[in-house]
Order: sequence, then C-alpha cells, then structure tokens
Amino acid sequence: MPISVVMPALEMAQETGKLISWLKKEGEIVAKGEPLLEIETDKAVMEIESPGDGVLGGVKAHAGADIPVGQTIAWILRPGEVAPTEEVRAESGRRHEAASVVPSVRASEVAAASSASAARISPKARRLAKEQGVDLAKVKGSGAGGEILASDILAVAQSREAPSASGVAEPSETLSPIRRLMAERTTQSWTSVPHFFVTRDVDATALNEVKERLAAVAETTGGVRATHTDLLVALVARVLAKHSPLNASWTGKDIRENREINIGLAMAVDEGVVAPVIPGADRAPLAQIAAQRKDLSDRARVGKLRPQDLAGGTFTISNLGMFNVDSFTAIIIAPQAAILAVGCIADRVVAKDGKPVVRPLISLTLSVDHRVADGARAARFLDDLAQAMQHPGEWLELP
Repeated sequence: MPISVVMPALEMAQETGKLISWLKKEGEIVAKGEPLLEIETDKAVMEIESPGDGVLGGVKAHAGADIPVGQTIAWILRPGEVAPTEEVRAESGRRHEAASVVPSVRASEVAAASSASAARISPKARRLAKEQGVDLAKVKGSGAGGEILASDILAVAQSREAPSASGVAEPSETLSPIRRLMAERTTQSWTSVPHFFVTRDVDATALNEVKERLAAVAETTGGVRATHTDLLVALVARVLAKHSPLNASWTGKDIRENREINIGLAMAVDEGVVAPVIPGADRAPLAQIAAQRKDLSDRARVGKLRPQDLAGGTFTISNLGMFNVDSFTAIIIAPQAAILAVGCIADRVVAKDGKPVVRPLISLTLSVDHRVADGARAARFLDDLAQAMQHPGEWLELP
C-alpha cells in the first residue's frame, strides 16, 4: 500500500511549512529513515526522513511552496504501485469546497494584497513587511508563482539601508536556508522585542576547580568531560527554578510562565547558528547534561539534528568564551524572555580586602524582554547565578 509523505507539524500552532528542497528525485529509491526533503518552519530548516522503503512518486509540491500541515505532498511506492489518483481528486475537491465556503476570507486576502498586484504573500512576509515598513507594491516575489517571501521583504529592507556605490544593492553571497532563516528571526526579534541588558563579572575560581576535578573523574571512569558550558547549563537551570519570570514567554497579550526548564545552547555550524535544547536541565545530573551537550554538538556539526532537538527551549545560553571574547550581548530567541551571553575566563586584577589580587573572572550579560521582566528581577537572577557559580557544590551533586 502506498505510503503518504505529508507536511509534518514540528512546532505547536504551526499551520504551514515551506518546502525548501527535495533531497531525492521522483523515481529514485529511498529507504526508511533516509533524508527525503528539507522544510522550513519559524524556528529552523530541518531534514525530514522517509516514512518507508520504496520509490518516491506522485510528487505534488515543489521548492518554495508553503504547504498546510498534514497535506500529502508525495508518495513512497513499492514495486507495482502507483500514486493514488483519488487522493489528488479528493484534495482538489476539498480546496474548491473551502474556496466556496469562505469567500470572505479569500476576498480579504486579495484586498490586502491588492497593492502588490494581487500577488500571493506568505504570512511571515506580510508580518515582516509591516515591521520594516516595506511597500508590498514594490516587492517582486521570488517564490513559486511569484509569491512574496520573507526573504524578499528582508532583501528590500536591507537594500534600502545599505546601497552600493552605484546606488543599487548587490548580493555578495547566496545565503543558505539556515542563514537566511537566522537573518529573518534575529531581525524580527531585534525590531519587535524591547531588549535591555544586565552585566556582571563573576569570580570563576570555584568553577575552574570543579571543572578540573570532573576532568580527573572522567579520565578514570571513561565518561564525558564536563565543560564550563555544562556547568553553566546545570547552574542556570537550577537558578531559573527560583526565578520563574525569566523562564517565561511573551504570548503577544500576556506572560506565560513555562512549566519546564529547557536550556537552549547556541552553537555555530558552517551555515550559521542553531540552538538545540537540553530538556529538563534543572533536574538532570551534570553527567547527563555533559553527555547530551556532546551528542547535540556532534550532530549539529554534521547537520544531523532532529526536529525535536530544537523544540521547546525556554531560555538560551550563548558562550563565546572559547573564541576569547571578553563580553558581548545576544539577541533574544523569541518567544523566550531572556538569553545569557558568556565571555571567556581571564585573569584580572581586582581588589580583595583592600589589596590588589589576581582572579579568573568571567563576564555574563543577560538580555531580557522588558515586557516579561524588569531590571530588578534580572539583577536578582544574575546575583543568584553569580553566587551559585562561586559555590557550585551547594547547587550540584559533585563527586
């Protein structure tokens, strides 16, 4: 029996997904679990695996198309099978029925797009055009059938701000889907989320000592070596349990405090930045966090992250200490309320009992959505985190 390939729902409240590319051609043999296509959602570009063994056939969607969740876009066929034609007719009938039932919705969409010569516009593009003040009538769509995409809006906005010497913006490189999506998401967050920043320098002496102790244990047990990032994930998650307003989300109307504490880790890959998630980090032992972080990092480098690896984050850590960055500020990953930027650990001269001493210090910068939390809440969280970093044994079970 033919196996349908449908547009999957990778996120809550997801209505559509964009088909970026087919990784197999129609008529090619595919195996269950083999990467079949790439799709884009509001959070990431993901590879989708084949649901079965057979031959790819009956492809009904092409690159650039926005497709409703649950709609069949192709079939996996076994020898002697053909793509069902009844399904095609049934879906066509449903589309005609939908058009006749909700003419007012269709009419409103056409009216809204009339200034753009009635071109189709993706919801993300319409939202971004409003935020950037882009006149849709001046945008040429690059999607299927001339559809205006979010990337088209972004390109117009950027060309307006950074013209070339000749007055016409010229692309210097072709963005990968991940980098294009990252550009869209960071632009949307930076222009719509009211950021404020709180910075704190913390003595990392105790953190260094714990890391060295854990490294010695890993050598004797064959376990994963815990890094400074692993320690920060564990400590941040446990401190967040006391500061629920920072483990929250802005819904557009009000604040939703998240029940789970799921820490996202910003990771650089060849095509941009991804933020896979360690779920339940406030309850996870340090060794488990280290193992999960290593697994996610290894798979991120080779492009093997799964949709569930990127879902459900409630707070993110971005650590650039390994690149010798002293300090920086990070852009919030909406709808999360905050992100912690971590710099390198460096020896600095500080005052101790009125005398200059050298201590290893680490700079932390907390970016916060001001709609969700105020400066006092952010400062109290950062103070508790600093205390936890200086006394990790009081927060973690250590060998």
